[in-house]
Amino acid sequence: MTAVTSPVEAPVPGASPGSGSGPGAGAAGRRKKKPVERFSVARTLRYALLILFVLIVLVPVYVLFVTSFKGPGDAAPTRAWNLPQVWTTENWQAAWTALAPAIGRTLQMVVPAALISAFLGSLNGFVLSRWRFRGANLVFTLILFGMFIPYQAVIIPLNQLVLSLNLPSGIPTLIVLHVIYGLPITTLIFRNYYQTVPNELIEAARVDGAGMLRTYWSIVLPISIPSFVVVLIWQFTSAWNDFLFAVFFSSSQNGPVTLALNNLANGALLQNYGVSMAGALFASLPTLVVYILLGKYFMGGLMSGSVKG
Repeated sequence: MTAVTSPVEAPVPGASPGSGSGPGAGAAGRRKKKPVERFSVARTLRYALLILFVLIVLVPVYVLFVTSFKGPGDAAPTRAWNLPQVWTTENWQAAWTALAPAIGRTLQMVVPAALISAFLGSLNGFVLSRWRFRGANLVFTLILFGMFIPYQAVIIPLNQLVLSLNLPSGIPTLIVLHVIYGLPITTLIFRNYYQTVPNELIEAARVDGAGMLRTYWSIVLPISIPSFVVVLIWQFTSAWNDFLFAVFFSSSQNGPVTLALNNLANGALLQNYGVSMAGALFASLPTLVVYILLGKYFMGGLMSGSVKG
């Protein structure tokens, strides 16, 4: 008896093993392409929206930059969108001459204010997260309450308090005020971060004989760099951009750059818009540099204390 063998079909050129042929195969292929097309459309719309938002944000920057290079006759509201007829750097030179002393005083204010408030907030956050004393939650709530009090509501009694204490007007008073008003947000950030630190790490330090301050200094502080980056950026920006405290507790001779910029804009408003525009760019440049250099660490540090683990 001879065995009946079925003929072996030759593979179709270009067809992969296991793939079917016939009318249904083409339809199946078209069905597989649809999700890719939808994904491409969604991605295109997403990037289009992002580009639109970037343009909206950059439009004022364009007006500032272009106007800062215009001469007195060229810098007019009717020509705000036009390029300068003659590019000049005299506005930048005049703005720097007017703002350079105030920028130096502002650096003297924001650096110690940010560092002191960050360190004190770190201590507060560690104590409130690891030392469960009676009334700890009430103390933390009262500290947070300071975040929701607007400066305008307390500016008059605060001014009377500063005068009664005979605090010197200018940078020293502003440092004290920014440290005090920065404690609520710094305490909140550090407390949330320290709650994510494993208890085993703290217990191991106690077993080795370390007290609270020793545990903070040797164990907790070295791993707090992400939160310190967030707090320092936040405090640096807040103190640099503050104008209300600068008006009430300093003058044009001893005040920060925001006050000097306001005086510059009022003095150059009817003469040359370019000087005030160049001054605005000078005043915003330090905070821009801080965000460019440390922006990627800001979001990482901000989210580091949001997840328990």
